[in-house]
Amino acid sequence: MTASASTFSTLRTMGRATLRWLIGGWRIVLFGMLVLSLALSPATYQRDNRHAIAYQIVLGTTANLIWFSVLSALASLILIRIVVVTALSYGLSKYALEMVVRVLVLELIPLTAALFVALRRTLPDGVELAEMRARGELEDLQRQGIDPIRREFFPRAVAGVFSVLMLAAVSCVLSLILAYLSIYGFTHWALAGYTRVVGQIFNPAVSMIFLLKTLFFSLAVSLIPMASSLYDTRSTQLHSRSKAANELAAMVRLFFVILLIEIASLMGNYY
Repeated sequence: MTASASTFSTLRTMGRATLRWLIGGWRIVLFGMLVLSLALSPATYQRDNRHAIAYQIVLGTTANLIWFSVLSALASLILIRIVVVTALSYGLSKYALEMVVRVLVLELIPLTAALFVALRRTLPDGVELAEMRARGELEDLQRQGIDPIRREFFPRAVAGVFSVLMLAAVSCVLSLILAYLSIYGFTHWALAGYTRVVGQIFNPAVSMIFLLKTLFFSLAVSLIPMASSLYDTRSTQLHSRSKAANELAAMVRLFFVILLIEIASLMGNYY
């Protein structure tokens, strides 16, 4: 009886956890549809809302762009050097550039850009919005006739998407420039061969997978923390243990979705 009761309790706990994950995923989809509808609504781009959107984009991008560009440049130089030296030691120098572009530009930079924005911007934004809800500030906006989702949630979601795309684009270009300088030096004679190799790597299929992966990364990073702060913390109190559990669940869900996107992109590129 004890073993049966323990098994039943374990299965019930697993069932409840699975149900919570499914409900959380469905809420993320609903929030994504809500954000899409707001993006297509002209009322979203009224003067006050435009100011809020522009403020969040500038705040979320400018502070992160410099730091991420510097860190990605340093990491790129180290990784490029390791790949080039390793390729030379094995007599595979002609494959060094392709290895650098595939590992660094196709895989690492979009992933690190998404994680950087999540840890630096969107997850703290989700916590801030949850605290605003707990303090009653969102209800105050509603009483003033202001839609809190359009004024507070939507600008932060758009800023998160824009930040990931901007950081990934700038860092990819910077890494391609550093790769050329590290391998060929300050000369323009190798530019034709370099662009040919990069163009062969970025064929239409790989380019589409790269763009979709970066876009899905930006959507996951932006929507999951916002959806969690909108739905999961509605009935929790400020600084409560359940609120901390909801925040941790949002972080785990975000990293799980990012991992699934990365696995799907790897399968699309190499299988």
